[in-house]
Amino acid sequence: MIRIDPHTHTSCSDGTDSPAQLMEAARRAGLDVIGLTDHDTFAGWGQAAARTEGTGVALLRGVEMSCSAEGITVHLLGYLPDPTDSGLLNVFAESRESRLTRARRMVDNLAADYPITWEQVQAFAPDDGPVGRPHIADALVAAGAFPDRSAAFTRALHPSGPYYVHHWAPDPVEAVGLVIAAGGVPVLAHPRARARQRLLPVDVIDRMAEAGLFGIERDHRDHGPQDRAEVQAIAERLNLRMTGSSDYHGTGKPNRLGENLTPESVLREIEERGALEVLRP
Repeated sequence: MIRIDPHTHTSCSDGTDSPAQLMEAARRAGLDVIGLTDHDTFAGWGQAAARTEGTGVALLRGVEMSCSAEGITVHLLGYLPDPTDSGLLNVFAESRESRLTRARRMVDNLAADYPITWEQVQAFAPDDGPVGRPHIADALVAAGAFPDRSAAFTRALHPSGPYYVHHWAPDPVEAVGLVIAAGGVPVLAHPRARARQRLLPVDVIDRMAEAGLFGIERDHRDHGPQDRAEVQAIAERLNLRMTGSSDYHGTGKPNRLGENLTPESVLREIEERGALEVLRP
């Protein structure tokens, strides 16, 4: 059995491991293939690719696009796209700028009640990378306001809370088209992670499928048994492939590499459709 974990993050977005450290962690976890899917950036691909030979772990290059539908955050995984595609790069740049502005405003809001400054948040964010709620959460934890990221997200950083600020993000249906136009393979991430926010309406998933959505993430830490059953029903109705992953963030979250996996048959289809190849040792 080939062990494939296709959804992870590094310090190039909101994880804590460098891309090289992620590859080493994948080796220790007994993975055969790991997907690197940082938020709105391809920055970690090169460093991770350089460690495939040394670790014996194959690299599935991807990205996680931050989208928004009806005020609900949607995360779209794009596998094996052309990293020079101007459509994706332009959206990433606009999204990063909007998130930076949003993050500054949220820190201003939080500073009225918590010992936090913008400089402290920047210390946790990657150089020239996206600044988001995970980095604000890290600053809050460092200040002693919360025990961990999860607690900060549940309370101070929740979308329903008084400190939250919305930001621009592409429509997920349009994002599916952008990924496909770049030669990528689009997969909807954790659509039933109900503890995070309001659930994505099924009609939005229907429209994403009409636009060419390839798959949907079923097996995820934030999906309970009923959630997974719902996702499977959606996937079977829309003829979508089902994936499973850890959504690993290093020490930033309790998620562990390999705790959910994706079938080899799905990976083969992704590689057949993608503009790039899986980088194998």
